[in-house]
Amino acid sequence: MDSRSHTPVTAALRLCLHALLTGLLALVAVRAVGEGAPHAGAVVALTLVTAGVYGAGALAGRPGPAGAGVRAGAGARAGAEAPAPSVRQRASMRPGTRAAALWLAALCALWLGLLVLSPDALWVAFPLYFLQLHLLPTRWGVPAVVVTAAAAITSFVVHRQEIAPGAFIGPLLGAAVAIATVLGYDALFRESERRRELIVELVATRAELAEAERTAGTLAERERLAREIHDTLAQGLSSIQLLLRAAERTLPGDAPAAAHVRAAREAAQANLAEARSFVRALTPPDLEHGSLAAALERLCARTTGPDLTVRFAVSGTPVELPTPYEVALLRTAQSALANTVRHARAGRAEITLSFMDTSVALDVVDDGRGFDPSRAPVAERGDGGFGLPAMRSRAATLGGTLSVESAPGQGTALAVTLPLAGPRRSQEHAA
Repeated sequence: MDSRSHTPVTAALRLCLHALLTGLLALVAVRAVGEGAPHAGAVVALTLVTAGVYGAGALAGRPGPAGAGVRAGAGARAGAEAPAPSVRQRASMRPGTRAAALWLAALCALWLGLLVLSPDALWVAFPLYFLQLHLLPTRWGVPAVVVTAAAAITSFVVHRQEIAPGAFIGPLLGAAVAIATVLGYDALFRESERRRELIVELVATRAELAEAERTAGTLAERERLAREIHDTLAQGLSSIQLLLRAAERTLPGDAPAAAHVRAAREAAQANLAEARSFVRALTPPDLEHGSLAAALERLCARTTGPDLTVRFAVSGTPVELPTPYEVALLRTAQSALANTVRHARAGRAEITLSFMDTSVALDVVDDGRGFDPSRAPVAERGDGGFGLPAMRSRAATLGGTLSVESAPGQGTALAVTLPLAGPRRSQEHAA
């Protein structure tokens, strides 16, 4: 285990574990020599070997503090890059897990040898509990702790030749405390990981929302500028061009003003073309690569899914529409389909774009659960930013109307109609 992953608290726990095991081994050796035990030399030698094996593992970074604390440090280091797996999964994926298990097995074997020679070796079981719970998965760590506690109790009974409550309570209580401590650390770590992942998700969501708001604001401003340029500059230049063309026709060919009128008409025509290029550049992306009908057909294809089939149809003879008309009809279709997907629970929807002599209409019909239009919330808004009031306001701005027919359980039919007056239509073709 890389010690750089340890926080000050877990590093302190690691040092305490080293000190505890070393102190208990020293106690075993000192008491064996001080009391003149029959196998004092063997006890000292085995104690030194155990300390050497433990020290080798400690220098190699095998043992850690009370379990989850160390693992939490490693998880915090890797957390900024990817969601961390569970504590036990990460323990099983750690490099050298098999070597650590072998090292722990060697320590336990040496400790069992000490138990046979000295009753004082049973106290070494307490740091072994933490090592077993830290290095082994839970399904193996807990049984190992139970077996270790049983071995400690058996050693006391064999050496002392008596059964005392303390001989059972001590090792069992120590085992319970070790298990509760490590499992508690694991639970705290998992909770910390869940909160960390939630924070990462919230930060990412906030960034996505900010980006979506910037994109929506940019598109809205582009639409507004395109509408303003088309309705003011482009229409004004188109009218100037028509008037100059009429004036040019009424002037004699040799009139001194004819050349100036012709130059003015050509300048108006060039500026009209420039204004149109600005309008095309500022139109919504869905309208940049084709007509309104093509954009609506792509919208239907994108919306169609396993639970909803959306079809598109064109009625009448298509004519070129003003950019504000195309934007209004496209946004209305987007909002209506968004409401269908989100609320209607429909299996089929149809969009029809109808070109008539004096108007253009967009109909959106679905077979969903419907609603009561009279109870629709005034402030209703769809994900696309256009609720029914907003769609009605957009249609009214262009001199059109929005009608909604629906009833609970009978689907919904929405229709937007925009006028195409004869003079205006002729002016659009002339422009």
